[in-house]
Formats: sequence, C-alpha cells, structure tokens
Amino acid sequence: MDLADPTFDDVLAAQVRLRGRVHCTPVFHSETFDRLCGAEVHFKCENLQRVGAFKARGAMNAVQSLPEADAALGVVTHSSGNHGAALALAARERGIPADVVVPKGTARVKVDAIWRYGARLHECEPTLAARELLAHEIVTRTGGTLVHPFDDPRVIAGQATATLELMAAVPELGVLIAPVSGGGLLSGSALAGHGVNRDLRVVGAEPLQADDAARSLAAGRLIHDGNGSTIADGLRATLSPRTFRLLVAHQVEVVTVSEAEIVEAMRLIWDILKVVVEPSGAVAVAVLLQKKDVRWLGKRVGVVLSGGNVDLSALPW
Repeated sequence: MDLADPTFDDVLAAQVRLRGRVHCTPVFHSETFDRLCGAEVHFKCENLQRVGAFKARGAMNAVQSLPEADAALGVVTHSSGNHGAALALAARERGIPADVVVPKGTARVKVDAIWRYGARLHECEPTLAARELLAHEIVTRTGGTLVHPFDDPRVIAGQATATLELMAAVPELGVLIAPVSGGGLLSGSALAGHGVNRDLRVVGAEPLQADDAARSLAAGRLIHDGNGSTIADGLRATLSPRTFRLLVAHQVEVVTVSEAEIVEAMRLIWDILKVVVEPSGAVAVAVLLQKKDVRWLGKRVGVVLSGGNVDLSALPW
C-alpha cells in the first residue's frame, strides 16, 4: 500500500495521538555552548525519550494508527537499532507481535533493547538489500504490516512532533538543525517547522563519510552510492523518494561534518550538558561547532539531539 505524503495536519493529529505515550522531552540551554557556537542554542533532548531516541514517536504513531484487524497480525521492520526498539515497545503496548530484522554488527546496546521490549529478532547481512528482503519475507509469511524506519508517512508525522514541542518551548527560532539518514526525522522537522513558521531555516547534519543526502540535494536527484563507513551508525541509510521529495519541497540544506568533529561534539555535549548522546545525535552539534556558516551565527537555533544509546564500553575517546 502506497500511502500519501504526510501533511501538517497529520503532524497535529500525531501530536494528539501520542499524548501520554511518549515523553515531552526537555529543552536544554547552555551559555557555554552559546559562546562556543556563536549562537543562542536550544537542545531538544530526544536522547531522554522513551527507548533513548526520537524513534519512539514515529513507531508509536504508526502502530497506534493501525486498524484493529491489521494490528492483530503484527508489525515488521528492519532497523540498525533505535527504530527496532521503538517498534517493539509500541507493539508491546498495543499487545501485538513485532518482528525486527537487524543487520549483523548492530550495536549490542540497541539489540538488547529490541529483545527486552519483546520483539522477535532476525539477523541478516549488513546490507540494505538483505534487510529489505528478509523483512518482505516475514511480511509475506505473517501478514503483518511493514513499518519502515523512515519511508512511512505515519512515522514521519510522529517524528515531526519533536519539532512542534521545541518550537512551542522556544518561540522565534531562526534555524533548526537535525541529523539526516533516511530523512524521516529531517523531513518531519521541516514539515512541522514550516507549519509553524514558514521563514524557519531547516538544516540537515550529515557525516561526510555518509553524505548521500548532501549530494542528492546538490544534484537534484537521488544518489544512493557511498560506503556509509561512519561512527554515526544510525545515519548510514539513504534517502527514499518520499523523504527526498519532502526535503526538496521544504528547501532543506545539508551540511557535512568529519568523523573527528562528530567525536569532539559528542564529548563536549557530555562535558558541558552532562548528558550522553550517541554519535548520530552529536552530528547536528558538530555542524554548529564548525561555525563555517554565518547564516546561523547570532541566531536562535534549535538542535535535535536525536538519541543517546551508546555502548559505554566502547566510547570513541
């Protein structure tokens, strides 16, 4: 079933649907970070969300949107971790089965979370083709509903609610920065942000070693090649036609950062804000710390800290 692209009305409906099911996460502000970044920076702490990531919003919205007959057959997804855990939790709360395909090499902390929330785990080779094939086989066998990690309007609308909360907490944002992988969070952020303020500048943050979104937007067409060998394991996916469409429609820009810049940002967040953020969540802060773009210097900037699921036995410093 090919669902229509999400609208701002879908985001507002998701906000109502998610009330009491996900956390309204705090927004942190640090004068030290302001001085380092040359801007007034407000951090939306989705690392403190249920399952430790913004993914809880999209998965919960998708599962709660299902008609009873469809829900009874369960849900299926493929995920490098956070979305899988989020879907497992959402399914458990609705009392339905969940099957999650994970690639070999997925961070242990994320695999353990999926298992704890009660999903059936299926391991595959670490390629997108292998993930999609196995997920399709499970859908065919069980009749369950595929809830894609990002190429699903219900998921995008759910992720967008983080931006609604941020803009309600911090009026007159001039710039919003969020990480980009498959584009579900970033396209949802743009959809929600422009629904509130058409003049908001929306910027995606992406590892230089997995920069398909930056190259796709620059070329005006989807580009899927790239090795994706980045420490930010949650940002190795590539845009879908749907998320690419939304990013183009909302004139979203993407800025890339190096691996060293990601690690430095991750450590600074811990040193200054005293919160644990995974590399994927630190990428947006790394963009600000570059201070290469005068368009946000001196501005009020919102940053989505997307997740905090870190293997503390393998910190990158």
